[in-house]
Amino acid sequence: MGQPKQTSSVTPLRAMSCAVSFAVLGTLLLSQTAAFAQSTSQPANSHSTASQDNRATNNAASAARFDDETGDTATPAANGATANADDAQQRPAIPDAQAGDDITGSILDEDIRRLNTREASIDETLPRRRAAESASTAETPGIPIGTFVLRPSVTQSINTETTKDGNTRQRRAFLETDAAATLTSDWGRHQLTVTSEGAWQRNISGEGEEQPSFKVNGDLRLDLPDETTAHLTAGYNFYREDTDDPDAIADAAQQSDVQEFSAGASVQRDFGILRGTTALALTRSIYSDAKLANGTTIALSDRNQTTGTLRGRVGYELSPALIPFIEATIGRSVYDETRDSAGYERSGHSYGAKAGVEVDLGEKLKGEVGVGYEMADFEDSRLSSIDTATLDASLLWSPIRGTDVNLDLQTSIQPSTTAGESGYVSHALTTTVTHQLRDNLVGTMIGGVIWRDYPTDSTINDELVYTAATGLTWNINRYLDLTSTLGYELTTRKEGSDSQQWRAGVGLKLKR
Repeated sequence: MGQPKQTSSVTPLRAMSCAVSFAVLGTLLLSQTAAFAQSTSQPANSHSTASQDNRATNNAASAARFDDETGDTATPAANGATANADDAQQRPAIPDAQAGDDITGSILDEDIRRLNTREASIDETLPRRRAAESASTAETPGIPIGTFVLRPSVTQSINTETTKDGNTRQRRAFLETDAAATLTSDWGRHQLTVTSEGAWQRNISGEGEEQPSFKVNGDLRLDLPDETTAHLTAGYNFYREDTDDPDAIADAAQQSDVQEFSAGASVQRDFGILRGTTALALTRSIYSDAKLANGTTIALSDRNQTTGTLRGRVGYELSPALIPFIEATIGRSVYDETRDSAGYERSGHSYGAKAGVEVDLGEKLKGEVGVGYEMADFEDSRLSSIDTATLDASLLWSPIRGTDVNLDLQTSIQPSTTAGESGYVSHALTTTVTHQLRDNLVGTMIGGVIWRDYPTDSTINDELVYTAATGLTWNINRYLDLTSTLGYELTTRKEGSDSQQWRAGVGLKLKR
């Protein structure tokens, strides 16, 4: 019998070692493929997948080190797999970076994974061109003053005026200098705005009364917590009383110069769908003496007065564009002298209430309309009370781009200083239409009517004042305008002669 074939005991161990090595290599490949696929579809589980790969690699390495006689073929593969797993744990793969946006951001990572990235069009490689700014709407840069910006303007014009009152006709030519300025704060919170304008006239031929004027107003807006906004206002207004004013002195060479000082405060707060407003306004009026043609003067200090008005409003917000409201006012007028030169006590009280709606449709339409009732009574029993229904409106309408229509309707009670007269009710309607004819040419038309309605027991008849004016503004450049105006005013009376006035002028406006 032949001897059986002798087999070394090392051979089965080497065979087992090779099998284990192939198994470990296959396990590593499968685990890496599964980890990559799972991290792509579910980035949030990438960390747990990497941990499983590390545990599989460590187990495989332990199995490979089970016997020292496994040879050199399994050791490099195990060590390499272990190093790659550690690196994967320390450096997240690209899909993990996309999930957390910790490295390059999601947009960049998406482009990295895409082979067919989008090419930018030729237009996108060039800077986008801004739309041309209209010369008529361009705002001047202004003059920086600390945290404020000042925008001044000066207009110099030459004008002609013709006034006819009954059979009396006057003509004059005059130079007029108009100055205006706006000072606006550049704060992150709150805002202060100061506006001023004035006119100075000098006759160069003919006869007629010069009409200087100046006013300045300041508004400090305070943005308070809890949806609360407060305004503190102050102002000064100087003007010369118009000859056609009912309280003007007849046949005076120069009417009284009037100075008005004003101050006020208001608070507005939103209570959900309710909006409440409380405001207090104070006005102080001072009248100078009027000068007659013979050189004498008439003192008008008995017309000096102080007026205070308290106003409250509550609005209900149906939507941001539509807010109905109700409003109530109470006022008190106190004259410096208890009795005027005719012996009447002019001090008194005023009351008013109205209901209306605020509208805000953006650039197309905004403003408010209200109807109500107003009454004024006086301390002197000889002066009858005045009451009237009121209709007030202030609307800004833009039917088409480049055209703005401003409608203003006001009803108010105007006290009188004529002996035995309480005053009258003023109904004033003014419409202003501004249209951009060309890029640098703007036309303006103004039309208005004032009805002075005296009580039935008054000795003065009602008056109607009609006004019409038109103007053109040519924007030569951002800093220089050429202006022209043409205006007409007619005052009609039931008794007595009518009065008319024509005015035309041309000027240059310099603005900064």
